[in-house]
Amino acid sequence: MSDGLRLVHAHGDRITVTEPATGVELFAYVYRPEAAWEAPKPYLHPVRTLAGDVVTDYRPNDHRWHKGLSLTASHLSGANLWGGNTYVHGKGYLELPERVGSMAHVGFDEVSADGDRVVIAERLTWHPHSGELWAGEVRRIEVHDVDPTSGSWALTWTSSVTNRRETPLCFGSPTTAGREMAGYTGLFWRGPRAFRDGRIIGPDGEGPELMGAQGPWLALCGEHDGTDGHATVVIAHAPENDHSGVRGTHPAHWFVRNDPFAGIAPSWAFHDELELAPGDTLTRRYRVVVADSAWGREEISGYLEAHPW
Repeated sequence: MSDGLRLVHAHGDRITVTEPATGVELFAYVYRPEAAWEAPKPYLHPVRTLAGDVVTDYRPNDHRWHKGLSLTASHLSGANLWGGNTYVHGKGYLELPERVGSMAHVGFDEVSADGDRVVIAERLTWHPHSGELWAGEVRRIEVHDVDPTSGSWALTWTSSVTNRRETPLCFGSPTTAGREMAGYTGLFWRGPRAFRDGRIIGPDGEGPELMGAQGPWLALCGEHDGTDGHATVVIAHAPENDHSGVRGTHPAHWFVRNDPFAGIAPSWAFHDELELAPGDTLTRRYRVVVADSAWGREEISGYLEAHPW
């Protein structure tokens, strides 16, 4: 195991986490505001394997608002906190800057590195384009299980979003707005361009047909440009997420693509809107595993069983 993760905080800009044995910067958590059209929000990029290979993309030419690993809200009570053009049923994607909002950094409650664990605990506010306070978020990102032997490391992302309006917040997606199989919203990972056509793997199947499916985890394995080898990114639901809705919560479905780009999102509102009443809080927790090789279903399942929540 690692001898201790290193954390550097460039105040007002970013936090970087480095694995000391190799000197590889595992990721930068960037929280400075960026272009308004891209729905400013904190994000992780670049995210790297333990070998130093990048597994995220930043401002790709097809979607400038895609930035590494971030929490998004593509359709939120008429606002767009995803960035870029907004999908309108019957008209397609339109340039509507008056709908593009933001998620703003307020402060950190904890930024710490203790041996093999890093904690970034942050408070944020969510705003439409006009600037009103719509929601408050408490976010916690924990880095753990850094294992050079298996070539993998993991982070746990927890977000609790509280509705601060006097009316419900309605989480939706292009699919709830009328576009089939485009239910992206919530936590979103954008893979590098080289991961296009990568292998999509789920617990019970493989391939692009897993778009809109349900399951406890989903992964994408891609091959690097510029260096030999593969990497696998796994996103898993925490047990309390009740992703299937069997305990009465809003069900989650996977948004996943490997063409025209690689991306995964455990969508909060794929087929149906999720309504959050005034004062209520929505909490979701995920694990993101970055492996420095081509993992198949057995390796992924074995890892998740060996690293319980």
